[in-house]
Amino acid sequence: MTSVKRTELRPTRPGDSNETDASVLAQLSDLKRMTVSELKTKWEALFATAAPNNSRGYLELRIGHRIQELTYGGPSRETRRMLDLLADETEGRINRKSIIADDRNPVVGTRLIREWDGIEHTVTILRDGFDWQGRKFKSLSAVARNITGVNWNGYRFFGLGEARRNER
Repeated sequence: MTSVKRTELRPTRPGDSNETDASVLAQLSDLKRMTVSELKTKWEALFATAAPNNSRGYLELRIGHRIQELTYGGPSRETRRMLDLLADETEGRINRKSIIADDRNPVVGTRLIREWDGIEHTVTILRDGFDWQGRKFKSLSAVARNITGVNWNGYRFFGLGEARRNER
């Protein structure tokens, strides 16, 4: 078993990118040549814990992600918070105070009107969802799916995505 010393990586600074990118790419390509034992040792050096399993693909993927995270920095606090809230919502542990506000949503009370198959559909923006035909939905995509019968990006269906892109 080859020993691997603890890897010290730090976030990059402006001007470091070419050397740093080459270093990261070299480290990532080295992973493909390592044995599972070497990957486990590398895991222990990067995560300071024992490797969770013998799956080569999993170890390569997670170690590669960790190398990039340590070099370029991880997700921002806001992104981590958003991911936690999404996980809570998915697992049914969300409460009214932690509902995720989406900046694509118009002001509460706004009415979105979309014609589909010759029928005009009106959706009202609520504080915690959307109202269509007296039924409450958590997402515009769910409303669009009920209107069309197929999966749609709700913001795109109601023309909200294009407006945001044009504002930039």
